[in-house]
Amino acid sequence: MINILLCCSAGMSTSILVKKMRQAAEEKGLEAEIWAIPESELEKNKDKADIVLLGPQIRYALENVRESVGADKPVEVIDIRDYGTMNGKKVLELALSKLA
Repeated sequence: MINILLCCSAGMSTSILVKKMRQAAEEKGLEAEIWAIPESELEKNKDKADIVLLGPQIRYALENVRESVGADKPVEVIDIRDYGTMNGKKVLELALSKLA
């Protein structure tokens, strides 16, 4: 089971991306828990995640989130094009590539 946490400013638009990522994971036959939260909920959720993906609207927080999460867990910013088009397959591939 892979645990992928998406974090954005409010957690609203990212929930659409979560649905598309879940569909992509299902198509791959991959067991994955994927969820979205607002940045303010990071502390409560970071320990459950294998990777944290940030929405492009909070890319400014990348270094702070990396410090908070720790060096043993990848933290990446979702590509703005993939986020804008809600390309769940590409964002899932990003997560998997960083966990490999």
